[in-house]
Amino acid sequence: MLTNLQARDVETLVHPYTNLVTIRDTGPLILERGQGVWVHDVDGKPYLEGMAGLWCTALGYGNEELVEAAAGQMRKLPFSHIFGGKSHDPAIELADKLKEMAPVPISKVFFTNSGSEANDTQMKLVWYMNNALGRPNKKKIISRVRAYHGVTIASASLTGLAGNHNDFDLPIAGVRHTTCPHHYRLALPGESEEDFATRLAADLEALILAEGPDTVAAFIAEPVMGAGGVIVPPKTYYPKIKAVLDRYDVFFIGDEVITGFGRLGTAFGCEAMEMQPDSISIAKALSSAYQPIGAVMIPERMYEAMLEESRKLGSFGHGFTYSGHPVAAAVALKTLEIYERESVFERVRAKIPQFDARRAALEDHPLVGEARGRGLVAGIELVADKKTKRQFDPKLGVAAKCVAFAQAEGLIVRSVFGDAVTICPPLVISPAEIDELFDRLTRALDKTLDWAVREQHLAA
Repeated sequence: MLTNLQARDVETLVHPYTNLVTIRDTGPLILERGQGVWVHDVDGKPYLEGMAGLWCTALGYGNEELVEAAAGQMRKLPFSHIFGGKSHDPAIELADKLKEMAPVPISKVFFTNSGSEANDTQMKLVWYMNNALGRPNKKKIISRVRAYHGVTIASASLTGLAGNHNDFDLPIAGVRHTTCPHHYRLALPGESEEDFATRLAADLEALILAEGPDTVAAFIAEPVMGAGGVIVPPKTYYPKIKAVLDRYDVFFIGDEVITGFGRLGTAFGCEAMEMQPDSISIAKALSSAYQPIGAVMIPERMYEAMLEESRKLGSFGHGFTYSGHPVAAAVALKTLEIYERESVFERVRAKIPQFDARRAALEDHPLVGEARGRGLVAGIELVADKKTKRQFDPKLGVAAKCVAFAQAEGLIVRSVFGDAVTICPPLVISPAEIDELFDRLTRALDKTLDWAVREQHLAA
């Protein structure tokens, strides 16, 4: 029986990334409050929030400085847009701070409300730039299989997951996908990570040549692939990819929506992964998710092309009502101040060895084929046979079963493509809470194993 609140939910809400049939029977988990890395449901049960919400609540819950930043800005100027030459201090200061922090040369910042909008904007700006440069045929964008770049029409096309395309008539024309950099699944027998990276760079080059270099405009990549299963490319992957992109004048878009602002122990994920993008998309931890805000960090050559288009057309015809929203910008500014003042990125680096050790130890579990990750993010891939890497029948939903067992243990994690369980706790998680997270996850894995044995889903 559903509670009254659950019944009202299923009769009024459409839940993203949810089986809309099943939830009518099970009802949702309804959360009421949060503090630090813990959230509590309406019955008062605490859960360790092992996914930082959706990879985003970096400073945890109940941060009063962020609450006061929002309240103060609401009292002063609750809304103002930046259309038609208008502006306000929070947007100006935030753009200035982001330029200062940028890991690559950045000229300007364009504000959005989400990572999806940021990547959608990236696609439009690449097209816009090439029109300004007199290259109207250089418009194709290459992403990767298992990439995740959002759910708007353009960004969902860049996303390389079938679940985001099926029956949505996606991807749109002009989007291509190259090989996913997952050594565990896609390496040839005996192929080293170095040779695998070389082969993937060759795959990308072959795709560019097959499409025609004069038609390929950009390549987009997450430093570490998030919703595709937390895929960490080999060490030399990005330098090899960058060499190919430079050879054919292909613009490099870095999607830092998940990895930006400390997740890998550096301000930006590209710094940890030897990756040199031309432009960068950010969102999520920019405001520790306390307000919806994202941005595109634009290089000078792209901005110069945008100026040329304004000279020709009279106006830059793109933007959102809430671009640079003053409350969201004020909260983001305070978030960046806290990161710096509290040495959050340095503290993350100090926690990584413990997190890595606990993650790696999970590979000893009978269900775990690979426990991969970088920084404070991990993907635990469940397999039916560790020796052969044989996967479970996707219809069994084994990772989802493990997530349900974890929830019963008071831990929130997530299942994604390929029976992977993902972990992405708030950056402020303590060493004791790291151990608590992995202890609870281990118990959930044990319960999943017991279920799989009972149901005879494991290899004989």
